[in-house]
Amino acid sequence: MHLSLLNRTHSGMYTAKFVNSIGISETSVNITIEYAPLFTCNDHYEVQEDDKPQTVCEPKGMPKPTITWFKDGKEIETLQRWTKHDSGQYLLRAINEHGTANHSLHLDVLYAPEFKNNTHFNVSVVEGNDFTLTCEADGSPPPVFNWTHDGVNILEYANDLNLTRVMSNATYSCIATNKLGSITKQIHVHVIKNTTRAIQETMTTPEESAQTDCPLTLTPSEVAVRFGDQVSINCSTSATDALGMGWEAAVGGKGFKNVTAVTWTVEQIEEWTIKPDCYITLNNWQCTVTPNITLYKTPDIVSVSAKHHGLMVEGTEFQLNCDIINVAPVQKLKVKWYRGNETVHTETFNGTSATPVNVTSSFVVTPERDYNGALFRCEAELHLGPNGPELIPTKSSSPYTAVVNYKPLIQACPKRFTGVEDHFRMSVLDCDADGNPSPTLQWYYQGNLINASELLNRTHSGKYTAKFVNSIGTSETSIDITIEYAPLFTCNDHYEVQEDNKPQTVCEPKGMPKPTITWFKDGKGIETPQRWTKHDSGQYLLRAINEHGTANHSLHLDVLYAPVFKQKNNTMTITPGENVTFDCHAVGNPPPVIRWNYTSAENVMETTWGRQRNITVKGATSTNAAVYICVATNKVGSVTRSVKLIMQGENVSAQINPKIWWFIIPLTIVLLITTIIIIYHKCQNKHGRYNFVPLPGSDIPLTTKS
Repeated sequence: MHLSLLNRTHSGMYTAKFVNSIGISETSVNITIEYAPLFTCNDHYEVQEDDKPQTVCEPKGMPKPTITWFKDGKEIETLQRWTKHDSGQYLLRAINEHGTANHSLHLDVLYAPEFKNNTHFNVSVVEGNDFTLTCEADGSPPPVFNWTHDGVNILEYANDLNLTRVMSNATYSCIATNKLGSITKQIHVHVIKNTTRAIQETMTTPEESAQTDCPLTLTPSEVAVRFGDQVSINCSTSATDALGMGWEAAVGGKGFKNVTAVTWTVEQIEEWTIKPDCYITLNNWQCTVTPNITLYKTPDIVSVSAKHHGLMVEGTEFQLNCDIINVAPVQKLKVKWYRGNETVHTETFNGTSATPVNVTSSFVVTPERDYNGALFRCEAELHLGPNGPELIPTKSSSPYTAVVNYKPLIQACPKRFTGVEDHFRMSVLDCDADGNPSPTLQWYYQGNLINASELLNRTHSGKYTAKFVNSIGTSETSIDITIEYAPLFTCNDHYEVQEDNKPQTVCEPKGMPKPTITWFKDGKGIETPQRWTKHDSGQYLLRAINEHGTANHSLHLDVLYAPVFKQKNNTMTITPGENVTFDCHAVGNPPPVIRWNYTSAENVMETTWGRQRNITVKGATSTNAAVYICVATNKVGSVTRSVKLIMQGENVSAQINPKIWWFIIPLTIVLLITTIIIIYHKCQNKHGRYNFVPLPGSDIPLTTKS
C-alpha cells in the first residue's frame, strides 16, 4: 500500500492490516503528526485592563510551542494581567523543536476614564473676570466630556469650559465617559469681590496726562514656571507720591499696603490661567502691571505607534504617530523624530492654549529593508526661551521597533554546482535569501516543482530554478547542476571490428568526469592501439577510472580482415594425357569461401580439403589448356589468383581456349575496318585545283601542241 506524506490534519488512529491467502491479522497505531509553530492571529487586538494575556493570539504547533513576548525590541516577562501601560506594538515568537514563527501585533488596552491628579475641585475667580474650567481625564478609548451647571446640562463637549464675566458662586460637574464606564467630578467656583480697581474719575491737567508710564518694576517681569512649582515675583516702585500698592491675584494676592515693594509668591502654582496684577495708587491716579508668566508642563506620556495596523512594507509609505499627552504650552512644543540616533523629522505647533492639550505628530516613512529592526522614537521638547530652565525640558518615547516586510533578496547562490550521484540533493545546496517574512525556498526543474530532499542521479543534470517566496513577493535565480558519477560500462561482451579501424569505435564507458580507460590483454596493460591489426583479436579487459570510482569490463574482440592468398599466380606446363592437381587456399576473418572459375570438362574435378579447394585434371587434353581463376570471399572483401595450364608441344594458337578465339576474331575485324577508313581519308585529301608554274630553263610547254 502506498501512502502520501502526512500533514497535521492526519493525526489519529491507523489500522495496519496484514493479509494472505490463509487469513488476516491487524493492529492499531496512534499516529501524532508534529509540526512547526504557526500563527493565524490578527494584527490588532483590543483587550480590557485586567484581562489575561492568553486570551490574545495563541500559536498552533505540535508539540505545543513556547511563546516569548517582545516589546520595543526587548523580551518581557509573561504578563499575568493587562494594565493600561501595556498598550503598544509587540512581537510574539513561538518555538518548538521543529521551527520558529514570529508574529507582530498592536495591542490596545482599554480602560475606563480616570481623572488626573492635577485637576482641582475648588477654584477662585475675581468678580467679573473670565475663567476656563479644565477637566482632565485619561481613558482608552479616549473619553467624551459633558458638563452640567447646578444639575443642568451645558451644550459643551470638550474638556475645557469657558466662563465669561463670572459674577456669583456656582458648582459645575464634568462627566467623562467611554464604552467601559463614566466618572463625574464637581468643581466649585468661588467669586472674589473686586475692591481695588476703583479709579478716581477726575479732570486731568496736561501735566497729569503726561504721566502715562506706570512707576512699577517687576523682578522678573517674565518667568517660565513648571506647573506645581513655586513662583515669586517682586513688585517695587520709586514713586514718591505713592499712597500704597499690592497684588491682585486669584491665588497669593497681597492687600493694599503703604510700602514701596511687595512680593507675590505661590508655593505651588496650579492655576493655568493665572494673571496676577501688581497695582499702585498715587495721589490722583492708579495703574497696574502684569508679569508675563509662562506655565509649562512636560507631557505625561510620549508614545509612538502606527497609524494603521497593517504591515510595514518596503517601498510603501507608512505613517507613525507620536502621541503627546497633557503638555503645555503647545506653542512652545517641538517634536523631533529619530531613527536610531539620526534626526529624520521635526515638527512645531501653532496652538494658543495655555492649558495642557493632547497633540499628535505624524511622520511618514518609506521603509527600506535596512530599516528592519530599526528603532524609531520621538522626543517632545519645550523651547521656553531665555526665561526657561537652562536645560530644555524634554520627554522621549519608548522606541518603536520597525518590522519591515520585504520581498526576498537572494544573497548567496552559486551559478553552477557539481554534485555526486546518489549523494547530492538540492536541499543541501547553500542557497540563501533575505526576506521578511522569512522566505520559503522552492526548487524547479524543467518547469516542474521538485522534492528538494530527493537524491539526484546522472539523468538529473541540467538547469534548476531556485524560487524564494514570501507574502510580499518572489525572487528567483538559475543554477546549472552537473551530477557526476563513477564509470559504467554498457558494452557488449563481443565485438567485431575491421582491420585498420580506430579503437574508439569499440566500447566507450560512461562517467562524469569522463573516465580514463586502460586496455589489458593476457593480464598485461597495453597501449591504446592506433589502428586494429589482424593480430589484435583476443580477450581484453577494459578498466575505466575517474575520481568517483573504477569499472571493469571483459570483451572478446574479433578483428575482421579480407582474404589473403598464401600462393601467387602460377603457370603450369603439362603434357597430353598427364594428370595434374592444383589447390587454392586463403586466410581471412571470417574464414573466406573458396570457389574456382573455369571451363568445365569431363576430366576436371573439384575436391575440398578443409578450407582448401583443389582442381584435378585427369588425362589432360588441349581443351584443358586454359586459365583457372580462384576467388576467395568473406564479408570484408574478395581476392583472386589464377593458375594457367599450357600444353607442351602445341602452337600457341592451338593452346588458346576456343572461348578466347571468339574474342580475338571480332577484334581483328574491327582493327582491319579502322585501317581502311584511315587510308581512304588520306587519299581524299589529294584531290583539288592546282596552278602549275614552269621551272626556269625548262622546255616543257604548259599548253597543248597541235
